Amino acid sequence: MAINEPESDSKLVEKLKKGDLDAFDQIFLKYGDRLFGFTLKYLKSKEETEGLVQDVFLKIWENRKNLKKESSLKSYLFTIAYHEICQVFRKKQIHEKFLKESSVTNNWTVNMEEQLEYKATLEQIDKLIAQLPEKQRIIFIKSRKEGKSTKEISVEMGLAPGTIDNQISAALKFLRQQISENNFALLLFISVFV
Repeated sequence: MAINEPESDSKLVEKLKKGDLDAFDQIFLKYGDRLFGFTLKYLKSKEETEGLVQDVFLKIWENRKNLKKESSLKSYLFTIAYHEICQVFRKKQIHEKFLKESSVTNNWTVNMEEQLEYKATLEQIDKLIAQLPEKQRIIFIKSRKEGKSTKEISVEMGLAPGTIDNQISAALKFLRQQISENNFALLLFISVFV
């Protein structure tokens, strides 16, 4: 092979599966700019785009052992990017919905205190989610934070769809039990958004 001839995706994937950092760098050089351009069209923010592209490559690295040589690496990368973009939009919609409902109930614009309260609520929920058993936590995060369907999670984790639904229900039950009845805002947030 000539020195400057780029390696094929299947060769790069084969090396990446073995933990080859050079292969990872080559994949980044080959697809990083293309993913950046693709993502920027949707997000319109350089900072958000940079973060999302980093997340895509982090997922590739974390899931490198599950990559298939025969599958299209390019399609896989852009599919992950697309799902991440959808997740960004979903989070923005949830945030806007919360802010809108909060301002409607109070009949005035959301102030800094309410935004901090919203952030604190999210942190409390994250702490509770961290207490879930590992498999249940992973399933719950894939469902509620990554926006994946029961079927997608079922295929990804090799579990029956019924098992996925049961784990999500058990996680929600745990979260509701952990929240005191006095913390109405947190309970309302969980029932509406989680």
